[in-house]
Amino acid sequence: MSRPESLTISVVTPSYKQPGWLRLCAASVADQGAPGVEIEHIVQDSLSGPEIAEVLKAFPQAKLASEKDQGMYDAIRRGWDKATGDVFCWLNCDEQYLPGMLEKVADYFRDHPEVDLLFADAVVVDGAGAYLCSRQVLAPELYHTWTWQLHTLSCATFFRRRLFREQGFALDSRWKDVGDAALIVQMLRRGVQTGVLRAYTSTFVDNGENRGLRPAAIQEHNDLADEAPAWARTLRWLWLGWHRLRRLAHGLYHPKSFSYEIYTESSPQKRVRFEVTQPTFYWKARMG
Repeated sequence: MSRPESLTISVVTPSYKQPGWLRLCAASVADQGAPGVEIEHIVQDSLSGPEIAEVLKAFPQAKLASEKDQGMYDAIRRGWDKATGDVFCWLNCDEQYLPGMLEKVADYFRDHPEVDLLFADAVVVDGAGAYLCSRQVLAPELYHTWTWQLHTLSCATFFRRRLFREQGFALDSRWKDVGDAALIVQMLRRGVQTGVLRAYTSTFVDNGENRGLRPAAIQEHNDLADEAPAWARTLRWLWLGWHRLRRLAHGLYHPKSFSYEIYTESSPQKRVRFEVTQPTFYWKARMG
């Protein structure tokens, strides 16, 4: 298989009444791209009102689609239905891509034609953009993901178009909190080839309202785990132990110093640089 000269990445942003965050998100997509890499940005908004269109006036390359949806995963599915790229991904309003990272994603897919599902690292930050922790990933394994939870972040996950157009995968809108995990479980069950890009591609905001810790989300995690085979659920502690050994073997409990640049509320037009001299893998989940 020859290496394609050009590649288009379609980014879908599900949106509902978050114009401030969307401004920063759209800026982080707008300054991506490179020779041979085209970026398509679709903002799938659930009838938030005129503020969203006003924000996107500054980003003419972003395409706004306004229609009522059934939640975040349904909005992403609608956006992907409109997408024309070779690679699909999604970036929530309060997330950002780091400089030049979509070019690295495109290069990885061009260099690894066998990989259909790519995972990368992400930086967890607070609402002001300050560092909280590093989220370095391993390629998920089926039974750990199914019986525990997905330990990758959607803002640093990338899919080839053919997974959806040719192989029939789709986000299931019945899930409101674990739709990404359910999708990855589907793909792992069918043997989709995965890869890992060892680079921080994105930022994820922990603003103290971790929806993954809400009772409804915990119930969904349990419901998804209940769909796993009984023998796999019985061995769930084995899957967790193996996952931790894999992380230890890859050195992921000792991240190295680095820096990142993002847009912030106080600097929406120019990226701000943050130096991380004491990185940590430990994510202290917060509520309220």
